[in-house]
Amino acid sequence: MARAHANGIEIEYETSGLPAGRPLLLIMGLGGQLLHWEEGFVARLVAEGHYAIRFDNRDSGLSARFEGTPDLPALMAARLAGQQPSVAYTLGDMARDAAGLLDALDLPAAHVIGMSMGGMIAQELAIRHPERVKSRLSVRPRRRVFALAA
Repeated sequence: MARAHANGIEIEYETSGLPAGRPLLLIMGLGGQLLHWEEGFVARLVAEGHYAIRFDNRDSGLSARFEGTPDLPALMAARLAGQQPSVAYTLGDMARDAAGLLDALDLPAAHVIGMSMGGMIAQELAIRHPERVKSRLSVRPRRRVFALAA
C-alpha cells in the first residue's frame, strides 16, 4: 500500500495492474476500507486491462482521521428541520479527496465505481469534476444470506 497527500489530507491507497491500463477508481462506502474490495473482483478488472486504484476514505482504514463520530440521526433531523448541520466534512470534501488522489497519481481522469456511499461520492465527483470521470457506476454491496440449521 502507499500514501498520497491529497486535498490537504493523507490518503492510503493501493494500485493493481499496469499504469498504462485504463484507470479505474474504486470508492468504498461508509466505514469500508480499500481491502473490502474483493481480491477476485479486482483481479478480474486488472485482467480486463484496468489499472485499479483502491483507497481508504477519510476516517477509515489508514487514511486521515477526524475528531468525533458523526451523529447520523442528529444530522438527518437537522436537515429535515431545514437547518445546516455542523459537520467535520461533506461528501463534496470526499469527492475532492478522490480528485486529489487522481492528481497525486498524475491521472487526468478515470472510470469510477462507487460501492454504497461510495456511489454518492462518485456522483459528487462527477458533478463537481466532470472532466475527471470517464464513466461512473454505482453498486450496492452484496448481502450475504445465512441459513439457520433446524
